Amino acid sequence: MWMTILLVIVTIFAVIVLLASRQPDGFQIVRSATVQAPPDRVFPLINDFHNWLKWSPWDKLDPAMKKDFGGPASGVGSSYAWSGNSKAGEGRMEITESEAPSRVKLDLNFIRPFKSNNTTQFDLAPSGNGTNVNWTMNGSANFITKVWMIFANMDKMVGKDFDEGLMNLKRVAEQS
Repeated sequence: MWMTILLVIVTIFAVIVLLASRQPDGFQIVRSATVQAPPDRVFPLINDFHNWLKWSPWDKLDPAMKKDFGGPASGVGSSYAWSGNSKAGEGRMEITESEAPSRVKLDLNFIRPFKSNNTTQFDLAPSGNGTNVNWTMNGSANFITKVWMIFANMDKMVGKDFDEGLMNLKRVAEQS
């Protein structure tokens, strides 16, 4: 009987390793929205981390979250670090590229609940009287991430937060 249990455990482990090895080496999450405001009104809401507090889907996860802003007030070199409860986690973002009013790119580093280094980019393009906003996140997938991706869909999990953030960004920009 013990041999059967051991064989089942080894088989399950082998299947998980095989499935993980077939996962992609990275991931990309993309969401888009059209905001009825010009790019020069939307851009500062993204290019200044202080303004993220108005629309970010993650800030409300922990009202007591510790926040630290660094570098210039906005643009390249400005940073935002946070440390919160288990839902908010801990991490840091820094703007690495800023091209007003069309693009903001940043490094996004999570410390907990898991370590992860990602690149996030916002592309803004005029569209009639409004702005098309594309929010993209790219990341690499180590073995642990690949195992996790067998059981969870990154696009659905993080994508819903992007959708909520874009909806909030739209509301804030259109009210300004």
